[in-house]
Amino acid sequence: MVLLGLGGGIVGALAVVFALMGLGIIGGTQVIETTNSSAGQTINITASGEDATVAQAAAAKALPSVVVVNVSSSSATGLGSGVIYDTDGNIITNNHVIDGATSVSVTYDGKSYDASVVGTDASSDLAVIHVDWGDTQVTPMEIADSDKLVVGDWVMTVGSPFGLDQSVSAGIVSSLARNQMMKSASGNTLYTNLIQTDAAINPGNSGGALVNSEGKLVGICTLFSSDTESFAGIGFAIPSNYAKDVADKIIAGETVTHAYIGLSMSTVTAQNAKANDLSVTSGAYVAKVTDGGPAAAAGIQVGDVITKVNGEDIQSADGMILNVRSHKIGETVTVTLMRGDEEKTVTVTLGSDENLQKEQSDSNSQQRQKRDSDGSSDDDVMREIYDYLNNNRGGSYESDGASVDNAA
Repeated sequence: MVLLGLGGGIVGALAVVFALMGLGIIGGTQVIETTNSSAGQTINITASGEDATVAQAAAAKALPSVVVVNVSSSSATGLGSGVIYDTDGNIITNNHVIDGATSVSVTYDGKSYDASVVGTDASSDLAVIHVDWGDTQVTPMEIADSDKLVVGDWVMTVGSPFGLDQSVSAGIVSSLARNQMMKSASGNTLYTNLIQTDAAINPGNSGGALVNSEGKLVGICTLFSSDTESFAGIGFAIPSNYAKDVADKIIAGETVTHAYIGLSMSTVTAQNAKANDLSVTSGAYVAKVTDGGPAAAAGIQVGDVITKVNGEDIQSADGMILNVRSHKIGETVTVTLMRGDEEKTVTVTLGSDENLQKEQSDSNSQQRQKRDSDGSSDDDVMREIYDYLNNNRGGSYESDGASVDNAA
């Protein structure tokens, strides 16, 4: 009875909210100007009363630019969120929201639209899907400069947690430049320079918007960290500047490339350092140097242990890979390493990982063929995706232990 009563209250409240939205007024917040340009419809919001809040204004501006992303197969369904990128029908979401789906659709303003996948960048967990809106007028999300964020800035998440579409939650930027590597059957996903926030990110928020106090996009909601399999005050979003760069490349039909150093590495621990008579007990041990790669050109050798990049400590192979990814192609970095008992410093001009991506794609294709020959079906894959989206993963991958022989 309590749940039913609460549900009725929520429905009633939502009806009032949507009615006020239809009139352009929410609390003391009023839509004072709606303009159209080559970039699409733009909504400008101002506070028009003492009871108006930043949250009301930001929500009123951002909500019309976020959709529900539905994925399905013959035996399973799941959902995430997406951000309307332009009036041409392009929508940004997470790769893990649509990965492996046999069909994709979006729900917008109560209507359902078929969607197709334009392209993905699995290693950074971003994707672009496309919808033919027909005569429907949509409002692309205005994008802010995520590089201007500082710890303590007010932010809001917008998406569909647990399937409750058009939901918002407010908080602050808890930290910046967080790095995380996640393992999955399809390979490593490298999250670099993430925005950490205490605004709630729950199952279904993946691919949705993190907006600032002006209702402008500063991030794509992607992960949460919790021992209880639901939000516990630590969520992460991909910065909007990076998401925009990736989306533009995908829409243009270009390969999304990342910084690359040309090394395969394993993690140094106290145990293996003693067994192999290494002079340090942490770092990234160089197991292989790619011929003709940036590291080879800088003189890095097999057996070296990398301990710092630009003065930042490197504790593991994963840490080194994440550090490299956080830089740009063509950027020069200073690498500190131990060669035996001697510390050396070299400069490396980072290259592109395009060839590495091709090798990994071919390897993943072979693995899929093997899986298919073993009798696994698309429905098996969709059940895994369903678990990610609606059960314990919530559209977010979980991290496991450090791996060895990682390439970057």
